Amino acid sequence: MMALKTKVAGFEFDNCIMNASGVLCSDVTSLEKLDQSAAGTFITKTATIEYREGNVKPRYYKYNIGSINSFGLPNMSIDYYLDAVKQFQEKNPNKTYFLSVTEMGEDKIYDILKIVNDSDFEGLVELNLSCPNVEGKPQVAYDFETTERILTEIFKWFKKPLGIKLPPFFDMSHFDQMADILNQFPIAYVNAINSIGNGLIVHDESVAIKPKQGFGGLGGSIIKPTALANVHAWYQRLNPEISIIGTGGISTGQDAFEHILCGASMVQVGTALGHNGPQLFERITQELEAIMTQKGYSEIDDFRGQLQYL
Repeated sequence: MMALKTKVAGFEFDNCIMNASGVLCSDVTSLEKLDQSAAGTFITKTATIEYREGNVKPRYYKYNIGSINSFGLPNMSIDYYLDAVKQFQEKNPNKTYFLSVTEMGEDKIYDILKIVNDSDFEGLVELNLSCPNVEGKPQVAYDFETTERILTEIFKWFKKPLGIKLPPFFDMSHFDQMADILNQFPIAYVNAINSIGNGLIVHDESVAIKPKQGFGGLGGSIIKPTALANVHAWYQRLNPEISIIGTGGISTGQDAFEHILCGASMVQVGTALGHNGPQLFERITQELEAIMTQKGYSEIDDFRGQLQYL
């Protein structure tokens, strides 16, 4: 996998392919399977300060071109995941892991990041500002003023490398406004995109999931064009020191290739991982390497961000 080596915030990874937070990463057993797979690393389930049960079931539905979910951030708590990543750090001191966190209110976001800041976690932290499935709670990153205020406060005292998981944006002016905010700060990376919020799937004559009267986040191949557009928009606008992780619609090596071509330094697999298991990483890796060989690329930086225009 030498050809797929990559860097994010100065950290090196043997493979640019990994899991997306939320899928097969909720407990130590699942993280162990990811760690033993062909993936370059793993990211934990998004943690909150306290354990969360999440939304009522059924809250996930698979259909022919993707998935819809309204999980509602179920997780084992920040203490659980900090303890888990500590175990993996001790076992694999030369490997870097990702820890995903969020909270339901601005003050609580500061509280959980202070817990992480005071911990001995040595990897990359991802602040999820984009979950669309918590009832009564908006996606923070759609509020530009609040996002800027939160980041201004965080970077006064947070010392660990911090990435931001963003929701999908659809208007060029919004890309411009958010880029102006993000470029003010020493952000390690942006992760684009989270699921497309508040879709609706009809099954027979009923909604497909129970929470929010059937409204939920869309994932899978249906969202790849939106994900690619977001990855490339951020690649065009963000400071070069801010890496981009591409997420959305990746199930093949061709999908991963397109994300990297649009500017991603790493890619995350969500829906397809849930449907196929961690063995999927080996196939995607082999397919991406075959595409690179066919095109004469020896490493991903040979084509990263080199999307051509008509």
